[in-house]
Amino acid sequence: MTQIQELVEKALAASSADGCIVIAEEHSETNLRWAANNLTTNGQMRTRSVTVISTVDGAEGTSCGVVTRSVSNEDELESLVRAADKVARASAPAEDAAPIVENYPNDDDWTGEPAETNVGVFEQFAGTLGGVLEQWRKADRLLFGFAEHHMSSTYLGTSTGLRRRHDQPDGRIELNGKSVDYVRSAYANEHAPAFGAVDVAAMADRLEQRLDWASKRVDLEPGRYETIMPPTTIADLLVYAYWLGSARDAEEGRSAYSAGEGTTKVGTSLSPHPLHLYSDPGHTGIECAPFLVVPQSMAGVVSVFDNGVATGPVDWMRDGRLTALLANRAWAEQSTIEPRQFVDNLILDGGGTSDVDSMIANTERGLLLTTLWYIRIVDPQTMLLTGLTRDGVYLVENGAVSAAVNNFRFNESPLDLLARASEVGRTEHAMSREWSDYFRRSAMPPLRVPDFNMSTVSEAS
Repeated sequence: MTQIQELVEKALAASSADGCIVIAEEHSETNLRWAANNLTTNGQMRTRSVTVISTVDGAEGTSCGVVTRSVSNEDELESLVRAADKVARASAPAEDAAPIVENYPNDDDWTGEPAETNVGVFEQFAGTLGGVLEQWRKADRLLFGFAEHHMSSTYLGTSTGLRRRHDQPDGRIELNGKSVDYVRSAYANEHAPAFGAVDVAAMADRLEQRLDWASKRVDLEPGRYETIMPPTTIADLLVYAYWLGSARDAEEGRSAYSAGEGTTKVGTSLSPHPLHLYSDPGHTGIECAPFLVVPQSMAGVVSVFDNGVATGPVDWMRDGRLTALLANRAWAEQSTIEPRQFVDNLILDGGGTSDVDSMIANTERGLLLTTLWYIRIVDPQTMLLTGLTRDGVYLVENGAVSAAVNNFRFNESPLDLLARASEVGRTEHAMSREWSDYFRRSAMPPLRVPDFNMSTVSEAS
């Protein structure tokens, strides 16, 4: 196949539009899957895709056409470029239009071969997993799950001369443990950019402990309960809050970050705790691209015109006070604020030192809420979310877990939880369960919430 850098250069040369941005990605993936204590499948995949963003200037503004396809040769590439140019000429002016990013110095290895992964990344992990599966067979319990590792090499070129390249390792492991009668269930996950650091035996031990906790069950009524929320559940909620953090939506009165009359809550205290919510492309263990890669605009959040903009650390909240919202260049210019680009990781730090175990030990009576799922927005104006608990809600009494309880539907706002939390623990890497297909790089603390709203009982298991 044609070298991926050549595809970028040839696409830029072939475009007849006034401006052009090309994003080419080489992606490789390897995976393992197991069910009921037995390995079931494994495989490797490799794909290549090219996105062409053509821009056409007109008397009323600049329009754009965006087309993405799998491309392996120059004929397919030429067809792709023609399609993007055609869409651009047929489209109305884009409301997020901005000048294509000019070239600037960087240290990217543009000429290097794409990085790739292979099944060798699982060598140590697979050996340990085999022992874990045997242990679960002997214990008459069932372990299900999968492990996957990805490597994506992204090459971005523009008609203004910018060339950027980033290699992104990524991966995850998800485990689901069940009793042999399928009545008890527990879940754990972990972000895994490198599988050498994954301790699958420790993850499995944690599931065994939770299945032991569930040997006793107590049914509880809906209501507000003191609740311990591990880091993964905080990621579930704050990733959603991050996606909803559009400065445009806030200024236009459509979000919980609105303050009315065209203003936002930037500068407003959202929590009595010294919370620091931020993104940083260089954060150890959850590194991400230090420039914007956007194959598709999302109104008020990201713009294809901003592809290639260099990104760095950005504070969204400091000392519990909202400091910034997402703003592409076009909206920032219109609103006379600083652009704040989306960064593909999220960290919340409140300076705490406690972990989930110590929170349990200091609880007289409450709930331990281990995982959430099926989270949806109810009211954008308050950021009220609804969702279900799953695979383990536990009753804590006198400093220890005493039983599993039934599942619930919950109704909560992430912003309200930050305001009401009575304890903020130690930040650690944590991957959202709900959003792990889209957003994996986060670090969160556990929170203690004195009155988490379990609105109704759920039949989910």
